[in-house]
Amino acid sequence: MFSGKTLLITGGTGSFGNAVLDRFLRSDIEEIRIFSRDEKKQDDMRHQYKHDKIKYYIGDVRDLPSIKNALHNVDYVFHAAALKQVPSCEFFPMEAVKTNIVGTDNVLTACMEAEVQKVICLSTDKAAYPINAMGTSKAMMEKVFIAKSRTVDVKKIQICGTRYGNVMCSRGSVVPLFIEQIKSGIPITVTEPSMTRFVMTLEEAVELVIFAFEYGENGDILVQKAPACTIGTLAQAVRELFEDTKDIKIIGMRHGEKMYETLLTHEESSIAVDMGNYYRIPADNRSLNYDKYFVTGERKATPNIEFNSNNTLQLDVQMVKQKLLSLKYIKEELNGGQIT
Repeated sequence: MFSGKTLLITGGTGSFGNAVLDRFLRSDIEEIRIFSRDEKKQDDMRHQYKHDKIKYYIGDVRDLPSIKNALHNVDYVFHAAALKQVPSCEFFPMEAVKTNIVGTDNVLTACMEAEVQKVICLSTDKAAYPINAMGTSKAMMEKVFIAKSRTVDVKKIQICGTRYGNVMCSRGSVVPLFIEQIKSGIPITVTEPSMTRFVMTLEEAVELVIFAFEYGENGDILVQKAPACTIGTLAQAVRELFEDTKDIKIIGMRHGEKMYETLLTHEESSIAVDMGNYYRIPADNRSLNYDKYFVTGERKATPNIEFNSNNTLQLDVQMVKQKLLSLKYIKEELNGGQIT
């Protein structure tokens, strides 16, 4: 599918962009373009990878001309650029709007003009039943790409999305914070130990996006059936791996946090297609002619339950440790920066 093709990754200097690079540089893809606004991170990547297939473009998804400049002869786009930190979006919600909503509209507008074959937009479990600014902006991002998908010629371009939970050891996530606290000799800080979160590796996040490329239809949202654990379990797993003997310090919930997250809402579960390890949520492509729904209706809802971090597979401490030990970052931290 990717042989001889050109892929552009918005927000490509982030954790996801690096994971995609690690995966696709082993393939016969022709070119990977990294699009981001951070020249320092791009320079770091340039020195790290030193690969002719990678091209770097400075730009911002908020700026439509800069996106258009990077899209010539691009076949596929991973749209990963976003403001992702819940507390910062709570304090600066309009910045989340500009990047996550307007930025997505800009990317899709430019992709449609450039006749990109397929675009995958990355969303989050916080977009389902959102209570914080980050989740609300991502929920609107999903609405934007679904609305755009209704207007395109699917023979020329397809627009899909993925929705996934916490990616372990990604930039800004809690596990690196725990490790930093242990190495600094201070207690691990946990907001609320009974809080549950979906957990997945960066490799699993990349697999979800590739699955969306292969099987997603126009307007779809693809969801992985991810396991979950409590924050207390995650903290204990990290403590045991790094032989920490200090007590956990509970500091209370931060701005905009939930007790659990949802990947598939009750309403979506009634129409979702079970695809084994994934759910496919098809777009609602009914028109604005609502009269028949008010007068005669069309179909009955199928009773179902949402898929959330409380009712999925719950990992215990040993299972979380095994998952952590599969990560390159954890191996490096346990071995003083070296992989053994």
